[in-house]
Amino acid sequence: MSKPGKTTVDLKEPVRPSRIRRDPVTSEKPQSLVSRTYFQSREWEIGLAIAGIVAFALALNVIWVALSAWVHL
Repeated sequence: MSKPGKTTVDLKEPVRPSRIRRDPVTSEKPQSLVSRTYFQSREWEIGLAIAGIVAFALALNVIWVALSAWVHL
């Protein structure tokens, strides 16, 4: 049996675990609802498109009623 020329190294355990695992970083101020909401999602895009279509249709109806009332004066 051969003996290696080098001696083994005793590995010491770290004094403490990593700081990230020990003390997770938290934000100083609580987040508001607006900052937590993801406005660029597909659902928001569809909802805003529907709201825009409804608002445009209502505007056209207001113009149509105003013009018809003005013509019949």
